[in-house]
Amino acid sequence: MIAGWLKAGVFEAGKGFAPTEEGTPQGGIISPLLLNVALHGLEEAAGVRYQDGDATLVEKDSPALVRYADDFAACCHSRQQAGRVKARLAGWLAQRGLSLNEDKTRIVCLTQGFDFLGWNIRRYRNGKLLIKPSQAAVRRHRQRLAKEMRTMRGSNALAVIVTLNPVIRGWTAYHRSQVSSGAFASLGNYMWKLTWKWARHSHPNKGRRWVAARYFGKFNAYREDRWVFGDKDTGACLVKHPWTAIRRHVMVKGTASPDDPGLAGYWRYRRDKHGPPLDAHTLALLARQGGNCPLCGDHLLDTSHLPGSPEEWQDWWMSTTRQHIQPAPGGPGSPGRDGERNAKPATALMHASCHRALKARQRRSTAPLQPAMS
Repeated sequence: MIAGWLKAGVFEAGKGFAPTEEGTPQGGIISPLLLNVALHGLEEAAGVRYQDGDATLVEKDSPALVRYADDFAACCHSRQQAGRVKARLAGWLAQRGLSLNEDKTRIVCLTQGFDFLGWNIRRYRNGKLLIKPSQAAVRRHRQRLAKEMRTMRGSNALAVIVTLNPVIRGWTAYHRSQVSSGAFASLGNYMWKLTWKWARHSHPNKGRRWVAARYFGKFNAYREDRWVFGDKDTGACLVKHPWTAIRRHVMVKGTASPDDPGLAGYWRYRRDKHGPPLDAHTLALLARQGGNCPLCGDHLLDTSHLPGSPEEWQDWWMSTTRQHIQPAPGGPGSPGRDGERNAKPATALMHASCHRALKARQRRSTAPLQPAMS
């Protein structure tokens, strides 16, 4: 299957089909798979030894290694051991035509800390090991928010909300499993300053009270916060970083793989018990809908292969939308037999593309008929 994938070729918009006789496209989705195949056995090469075959516990004097695609971190007991592990891995990689990136490879003490996959891993003076969003990741996120707000000058509040909500939700979904409360609070304050600056720039001739009354209020009925940025016409509001609750990541047992058919029950139990890193309302909607879009019936989220980066979570949020739908006759919320109770529209999670197609069909069905041409 992998060989067929490699030889399948690529299609680029505007350029057409191109064969792939050797190599892979830069940034292609097959690259992580090929790296996992090529780097399989990296832990054994580093000298990692596990206790009684348990892949979550290493021997007392053994190094520990964590790898994600081609990024990995080896935790050792001493600088000398780290040097030996680095030399062993360099020899092991050389046999496969690979080499360490010396510009990105360094040996540091854990009390100094290091960045890995957007997180900072460091042991502090009190002896606690904390994993927090790295300063570089927070800085990139701030720059992204500021850039989006600058481009939205001249737009209305709803456009700001639609643009920034997926960005905020995607970033917090990725970082909510670690010690991120401080970073979320700081980003929440920063986002308030950006929205206030945007509102003041949109109405330079209006006073502060007028601007505050127009764009800020208790738009989230579930929170006692009157400084929520929102749109009065639609009731939509901009989510805040601190609204995302921290949920710790639960370690996978041993060497369990989602691709092992014999472990389908374990992964099903794990998905049902822990669920994806989403807010309670979204999880409730997914559970009520069976995880499917009410318009097309396809899955909204593949829980066996969740997004693995803030950008992927952002793409998922941009591809989904919450909308009110009219319940079917006889269903929950529909009118009773005596007609005394009116049907109330229910909130549903659906594909954004399906919602756009539905709106297009509704516009065509209600468009006035054009006179026939003689």
